[in-house]
Amino acid sequence: MTSLKRTPLYEAHVKAGAKIVEFGGWEMPIQYAGIIEEHKTCRTMAGLFDVSHMGEIDVKGPDAFKLVNRLITNDLAKIQIKQILYSPMCYENGGVVDDLLVYKMADDHYYIVVNASNTDKDYAWFVENAKNLDVKLENISAKTVQIAIQGPKAEGILQQLTECDLSKIKYYWFDYGKLGGVDSIISRTGYTGEDGFEIYFSPEAAIRIWDKLIDIGREAGLAPVGLGARDTLRLEARLPLYGHEMSSEISPLEAGLGIFVKLGKEYFIGKDALVKQEQEGLSRKVIGFEMVGRGIPRSEYPIIKNGVKIGWVTSGSYAPSLNKNIGLGIVKAEYTALDTEFEIDIRGKGVTAKVIKTPFYYKKEEK
Repeated sequence: MTSLKRTPLYEAHVKAGAKIVEFGGWEMPIQYAGIIEEHKTCRTMAGLFDVSHMGEIDVKGPDAFKLVNRLITNDLAKIQIKQILYSPMCYENGGVVDDLLVYKMADDHYYIVVNASNTDKDYAWFVENAKNLDVKLENISAKTVQIAIQGPKAEGILQQLTECDLSKIKYYWFDYGKLGGVDSIISRTGYTGEDGFEIYFSPEAAIRIWDKLIDIGREAGLAPVGLGARDTLRLEARLPLYGHEMSSEISPLEAGLGIFVKLGKEYFIGKDALVKQEQEGLSRKVIGFEMVGRGIPRSEYPIIKNGVKIGWVTSGSYAPSLNKNIGLGIVKAEYTALDTEFEIDIRGKGVTAKVIKTPFYYKKEEK
């Protein structure tokens, strides 16, 4: 049996009384004070997340652009230095290898952030497709700590730790700066539906920076947040999770990520399959729904219409910001119109649900 990995912040989580669980081969905090409390803290004040289990791949060299742009469905030519691009990455059949962020460090240098459980698979995919190209690839995940600070008070808290003017970093852009004297990449990105930042730096400084942020943010209501609330936050914002809303079996078009699939691009792996899917019309799609009857939908629960299975739940939960039970599911295309009703099979009992508009939650604009 392989032993579980720990991030450099593991001891800080134990000290804070976190409940630790296995996640994608890692021992990670699922909650501290409680999922609902942590969720609301992030929505109203600020939450601090250890996301150091995520993977980072460094791509450098004359053919760096060519390699990355052939691997992703989005168009790398659209972004400038210090800008970030979100994109699925596909197999030839249109199924998804992973979804990732591309940080453009220079014309010949890209920093790729991938999902924790997919890091080794993704790195192997990069290596396999880099044959005969002039690039240097490095999996730098073990050399990198990633912390996210999310919520309406995130900027004010993080600003106290850096001289970098955070107000000048636009959404999906990044800058370099010192955090408590430590060289860092600071990006305005996140996975909660709130404003916030994701910061990258060396593991040696992990606990010092974490403790410092907790200390300076305490007065503003900052608290650590575990994977439990991370999942409810991203679900409310309709942010997809690999292995749920998309997978090697679910294409980005079926997942509702067509805006990140540039079929007009000259070439990318999976383009032919996705063009065919687009031309023939999708036979199924991911939709958002809310429960009409009582019950919480969970991943893989069957979705039933007139006694026939039409799909399954990809993600589902109680939504603390909305005080209702919601979910995402993949269903046959003819059942995707708003207000369409069907049943979720919750432990053998059919409970009514209906298709609603997503995202389920929009962050409040401060004016």
